[in-house]
Amino acid sequence: MTDIDDELQTGDLYEHYHWTVDRGQTPVRIDKFLTARIENTTRTKVQHAADAGCVLVNGKAVKSNYRIKPLDVISVVMPQPPRDTTVIPQDIPINIVYEDEHLLVVDKAAGMVVHPGHGNYTGTLVNALTFHLSGLPLFLTGEMRPGLVHRIDKDTSGILVIAKTEKALNHLSRQFFEHTIDRRYVALAWGNLPDDTGTIRGHIGRNPRDRMQMQVFEDESDGKPAVTHYRVTERFGYVTLVECRLETGRTHQIRAHFRHIGHPLFNDVRYGGNRILRGTTFSKYRQFVENCFALLPRQALHACSLAFDHPDTGERMTFESPLPVDMAQVIEKWRIYAVSRL
Repeated sequence: MTDIDDELQTGDLYEHYHWTVDRGQTPVRIDKFLTARIENTTRTKVQHAADAGCVLVNGKAVKSNYRIKPLDVISVVMPQPPRDTTVIPQDIPINIVYEDEHLLVVDKAAGMVVHPGHGNYTGTLVNALTFHLSGLPLFLTGEMRPGLVHRIDKDTSGILVIAKTEKALNHLSRQFFEHTIDRRYVALAWGNLPDDTGTIRGHIGRNPRDRMQMQVFEDESDGKPAVTHYRVTERFGYVTLVECRLETGRTHQIRAHFRHIGHPLFNDVRYGGNRILRGTTFSKYRQFVENCFALLPRQALHACSLAFDHPDTGERMTFESPLPVDMAQVIEKWRIYAVSRL
């Protein structure tokens, strides 16, 4: 086991070890359990990994003195992929909206993971791209993120650009670094936002109590700067439709920022938006919201637009993605409901 950086804040975590505890297991400290099962490690290293939030039981980070119970699911995750992990090319359908010799633009469906990581080593967009672009040097190395310059969450839909050459990768990465790429999202948030436009600022880093969740911190030592601009496009009383423009691109940025200001995204399980946070106590209203949750079984977030300079020609290119059916249906239901309350 390698040493873990105690200041790990952002990025993806990759599963290195996984066990389901036997039914007859007696209670024992998890650091002792892991030391006995991982080759060439020490109890101190296991304890450091636990302190960094990289030892998970049933999906939650635990301390090294946690006593395991029968049927506990234990994972050890790290910020880098296992050394022997390579990407498996898979013939998975993807919606390519533009492609040339330098790059391609994909409209990703909700439910598809962008690149292999903790718990998702197959069925990802990168597995599909490795198959589709199998003859290109960038996609021959077995790397976990070939050609990727940004990502969107598994249950977020929308536009992504992927580089096909080293030159394009470097050029596009530079544009992201310099914030010259324009990224816009459509989101449905709980509550009636007080202002028609606004900017959310706050450093984003991993929640020390839940490493799968991001948190907004006031102190820059606990995260990286993040800026989200938003504009209200429609108000439905208990929820608000907004367009968001990202100035930075942190993990879960929009989701964490909107939770931070008290307006989690609609049906965002990880950030508390999968509960009825605004509205009446009437059973008819509760049924209406639950029907919306069933129609949209994910956070209401869609990457609707992406604009960048082409890495070879310099031409400004803009790509747009229409709202997916699930989000469009739920927005229309809220629109009708809001009118009925007038």
